Amino acid sequence: MQRTGELSSRLEQVRERIARAAEAAQRDAQSVQLVVVTKFFPVDDLRRLIELGVTDIAENKDQEAGAKIAELTEDERARVTAHFVGQLQSNKAGHVASYADVVQSIDRAKIVRALANGAQRHGRTLEVMLQVDLDGSQAGRGGAAPDQIEELAELVTASPHLNLRGLMAVAPRDADPDDAFERLAGLSQALRVDHPSATSMSAGMSGDLETAIRHGATHVRIGTAVLGARPTA
Repeated sequence: MQRTGELSSRLEQVRERIARAAEAAQRDAQSVQLVVVTKFFPVDDLRRLIELGVTDIAENKDQEAGAKIAELTEDERARVTAHFVGQLQSNKAGHVASYADVVQSIDRAKIVRALANGAQRHGRTLEVMLQVDLDGSQAGRGGAAPDQIEELAELVTASPHLNLRGLMAVAPRDADPDDAFERLAGLSQALRVDHPSATSMSAGMSGDLETAIRHGATHVRIGTAVLGARPTA
């Protein structure tokens, strides 16, 4: 009960931050989807979040994500959308396609093909976002260069098992996220010229969600602010 109360309090604080940021940006708070990043936390916390009304969770490691999702009851699974947000290897993509609902970290043609094949094999259709590298130096964090986005978008839309939802990015380390998210918003707007259904923009984490919302983020990926300090992997 103590852990549930702690999560409830933290969730309320984050939801209030989202509401205030949306109001400041003259946006409807309902236009911003809270995605709680549950990596390294036990499945019991995931169950608590579902009971507290969280509808979207995210993981970034295939083995951990698949195991947690498999532990959920049929009812619990039906109540939550599972996002995969980590840098994805092509040999893991087929497995990710078996349980993820949204894959936010598409950054290479090889990943598009592997996910499409996996989704077809499992009889599923996946929602996907293209991850953009906003500063060209995000070693280990993934992301396609901005000039590769259109080519990847065409590959995604050519697959009947993938739906292009939009773009995702992580703000560069040790830099003001304002410029980065402004650039992401511009790239998102450009993408929608030829792909009008790609309206999602996933940006912002615990420390910069307000900046992301100001620039039009439709999804914010929040871990620490909801779950607390992350346990050692």
